[in-house]
Amino acid sequence: MFKYLDPYTLRARLSPAIIAAAPAFAAIALLLSWTQFSLSNTIASVGLVALLFALADIARRRGKKIQPQVYAELGGMPSTTMLRHSDPTFDTASKARYVAFLAGKINETAPTQAQEEADLAAADAFYTRCGDWLRENTRNAKKFNILFNENVTYGFRRNLLGMKWSALALNLLVVVISGCVLYRGSVPYQDIQHVEGRVIVVFVVAVLHALYIGFGVNWAAVAEAAKSYARQLILSCETLINKAKPVAEAAAKPKKPKKDK
Repeated sequence: MFKYLDPYTLRARLSPAIIAAAPAFAAIALLLSWTQFSLSNTIASVGLVALLFALADIARRRGKKIQPQVYAELGGMPSTTMLRHSDPTFDTASKARYVAFLAGKINETAPTQAQEEADLAAADAFYTRCGDWLRENTRNAKKFNILFNENVTYGFRRNLLGMKWSALALNLLVVVISGCVLYRGSVPYQDIQHVEGRVIVVFVVAVLHALYIGFGVNWAAVAEAAKSYARQLILSCETLINKAKPVAEAAAKPKKPKKDK
């Protein structure tokens, strides 16, 4: 199944969905009997695959929903704010090269520091268009593999954060059900001695999972990934500039006059 998914979907969308629903998957895997292949096992297997894809779509939508809040916390889209004259992420000389290169690509004039200070919204609109051009021209995952990995990391953390409260609610449900089963000492259609150990495993997985989701999945981790991706996106200008140099040099060379026969 996984070989038909592109790497970004698998790592940035499906993985957060699997992690978010891990206790439920653990419960299904441990509490169902897999020694005999029956209709219930078939239904559970097919339902699990369908649930995975549904959760991946939900993770993507939840991640997209919180993205504006992430940018608001950072003071704007990082790939935009890092191109501002006032931002210290890049040294002045390097940033000037990148902005000049991007300005030439989108056929616009880059704002000066005075113009940026006078109208930040207009300057940011220019920097946003530069970022859009960069994203469209760095989609080759093999050529820009570091950028691709940074994008995957950001997508993974963002989507997992979007699933945080749903994951904690699911954890709570699994913990309550497991606790009730262990407390009452009976399971419908099952022998409690046969499943008690499995229920304990599910209970422990749910508790540890809740601790990870509660403390490890946070805004700071998403913000860090967003800034790392934006920095690498802008650094991609180096590759694009170096690629353009041989072409420009070849075009600048004077053509040799043809010899008369």
